[in-house]
Amino acid sequence: MAEFFVAKSSDFQDGDRRIVTAGQREIGVIYKGGHYYAYSNTCLHQGGPACEGLLINNVVEVLNPDRTYVHHAFGDKVHFVCPWHGWEYDLETGECVGDRKQKLRRFEVVKRGDDVYVVA
Repeated sequence: MAEFFVAKSSDFQDGDRRIVTAGQREIGVIYKGGHYYAYSNTCLHQGGPACEGLLINNVVEVLNPDRTYVHHAFGDKVHFVCPWHGWEYDLETGECVGDRKQKLRRFEVVKRGDDVYVVA
């Protein structure tokens, strides 16, 4: 496997991403919470740019002790959303939120000094 240069780590702010061409594939590299995440930039739905949409916290239902609905709120997990049709993926796992059996291919990210690379 080869390493492909992404960017200088000093160029990343929290929530930033870069799309890297690695051979014949595109890989989205997202920096969030001090960690780098890299996934195939091809949505499982219809091939859209999966890593190029919004980063958003998951939505959770808030329930009373008797399990009746109160309201929706944002949770603590971060998702990224394909801009074509809104398919959401868990940032930590690459799993499709609507069907956890489906997940994007994940790639390793390595730092060498200030340089960030994706291994593909």
